[in-house]
Amino acid sequence: MLVFVALALVPTAKVLSSPSGSPAVLYTSAKHYDALAWVEGEERFVAGATVYVVDGRGRHPLLPAFAASADPAVSFDAKRVLFAGKRTASDPWQIWEVSVRGGNPKQITNCPADCVRPLYLPEERIVYAEKMNGRFVVQTAALADGHTLRLTYGTDSAFPTDVLADGRVLFESTTRVEGRPIPEIYTVYSDGSGVETYRCDHGHARYSGKQVRSGDIIFAEERGLARFTSSRAKEMPVSAPDGEYAGGIAESPAGEWFLPWRSNAKGFFQLMKWKPGHGALLPITQERGAHIIEPVLVSSRLVPKRHPSALHDWSVGNLLCLNAYTSKYDFPAASIRSVKVYTRDSSGAVQLLGVAPVEADGSFYVQIPGDQPLQIELLDAAGKTLKRETGFFWMRRGEQRVCVGCHAGPETAPENAVPLILLKSTTPADMTHPVVHSSAGGH
Repeated sequence: MLVFVALALVPTAKVLSSPSGSPAVLYTSAKHYDALAWVEGEERFVAGATVYVVDGRGRHPLLPAFAASADPAVSFDAKRVLFAGKRTASDPWQIWEVSVRGGNPKQITNCPADCVRPLYLPEERIVYAEKMNGRFVVQTAALADGHTLRLTYGTDSAFPTDVLADGRVLFESTTRVEGRPIPEIYTVYSDGSGVETYRCDHGHARYSGKQVRSGDIIFAEERGLARFTSSRAKEMPVSAPDGEYAGGIAESPAGEWFLPWRSNAKGFFQLMKWKPGHGALLPITQERGAHIIEPVLVSSRLVPKRHPSALHDWSVGNLLCLNAYTSKYDFPAASIRSVKVYTRDSSGAVQLLGVAPVEADGSFYVQIPGDQPLQIELLDAAGKTLKRETGFFWMRRGEQRVCVGCHAGPETAPENAVPLILLKSTTPADMTHPVVHSSAGGH
């Protein structure tokens, strides 16, 4: 995990370059910052944090009466700001909304534990992370009545980072590489369906992703900044100046990036401006003894596409795999003969839901319980494991999902053919209840 620890110095702000010609900038200032504390359900700002504004009047706190504030997000019309805040130091973090001009904030959530990292969704809804049972889950809420909807049902913490132009929620959770939890970038629709990793070239930490106007996803990793672009199945490096980046960049209408940067792990992140491909970083703001992170521009932008839900009023979901051989793994021809699906019970124990046949073309069709963690295992004719997922995914209640293959990657297109499993039967194999007295094993 990357832990950014600062010396206990009194923060002293210095605006190095006014963002003239650019919108006002919001950012979070914190003496201590642990970018990946969410992985363990922990606090990112153990010594508190404050949201500041840099505009034509200089630098000033957005919420001067709050004990702590962080995670600013600007509405699509640039008139309102969501933030995570604490009225007093002993309060849990809650989601609030305030006018960009200031004024009396409105409390949106009333969570028993922390609610943080809010973002705006279309149709006056928001998405945020709520701490439940020691880990974070992604929730949505309606601003009008507070009605909530849970989006994530995996076994690990999940943390939203952006809302994409196509309406999906970009979030970070973990995958496992050689048994270690590694931060990874995922997407899910605003009803919790269609969860998937953004790319399948796992292997190192990727986090704090944001979409820029080109459609690319820019994120932080060990080596600096990288991007996902639609024409490539793997991440691509960003040729940014040397140093460490916290991710969570903001892009101006002129194509400039506002980004937290520091020269090395001993320093503090400061706010820089950079035009990709155009030389050095330009300092905007720095503070003695504090990190400057989470920049957001006070600028209007297009509303993302609305995602109409296709969920049915069922307690189960149907999963059709077109061809398990379409995979980043190399399975010998005719080797896959059956599939097992597992879940976890309330205590975290792994349970077997059932076994179903896999046809010669690699297709299978199963019905599984909705809103529960799920894990797939492929077996050969002797019942030996060919490949088993190391993590868990989920399907929403009433979701009907078709996957191209097993870990094929979202960029893979299916063959234009009717899968053999549907020629045999259009009724899915029932895996809606755990197999009693089974030896499920588990990871």
